[in-house]
Amino acid sequence: MGYLAGFAVTFQKMFKWTPSGETVTVQYPKDKRPKPERLHGRHVLNRYEDGMEKCIGCELCAGVCPAKCIYVRGADNPPDDPVSPGERYGFVYEINFLRCIHCDLCVEACPTEAITESKLFEFSFTNRQDAIYTKSELVVGDDGRPQHLPWEDWRDGEDIPTSAWMRATAAHGAAIHEGEVAWSAELGYGTRAPEPAQSDADLSRSLVSEVREADSGYQSSDDAHGGGH
Repeated sequence: MGYLAGFAVTFQKMFKWTPSGETVTVQYPKDKRPKPERLHGRHVLNRYEDGMEKCIGCELCAGVCPAKCIYVRGADNPPDDPVSPGERYGFVYEINFLRCIHCDLCVEACPTEAITESKLFEFSFTNRQDAIYTKSELVVGDDGRPQHLPWEDWRDGEDIPTSAWMRATAAHGAAIHEGEVAWSAELGYGTRAPEPAQSDADLSRSLVSEVREADSGYQSSDDAHGGGH
């Protein structure tokens, strides 16, 4: 009979026979819950607004990666047709997502903001080779948007707030820097907006919590009086 207790919880939520009366189940994967702004997902290699690649092949991302999942090799830029604004560019760039722990240290280490993480984390592979993303798959397209591979489940907006945590505007904890833009623009997006001030974010969360508590109290009072009029 023990397993029936588990089904009791399911049926209570289905018919809202719970103290909160809230249904927490969503019809996944058709419907998805909003993802946190700072969620770490699949990486992308960005370009400047003129189309040149931001990656300069310095290999700092590979050096800082604790999982050793990044492999980079730089090469000299062709004088007649440079790939990046610097002397060198990322000739080889690979990420093994079977090893990646999405810590975002590569994003922090990058001096040119070339690599960022999107909000996409739902991708599965039918073979191990597909899990090793190459440069041709990581670099954004001519429109600046991440490439959508067959095994990835992209949804609208998952490419917009990339690696938002590094775009916090209070550098080194100094509040005087709040609201300052300290990063370069990107192809297809321009200059991304900074995060809101921490005080504003805390206020928003506080207001949401108060509204939920008020709704819960109103419903409890309504149930105590026979379900309303």
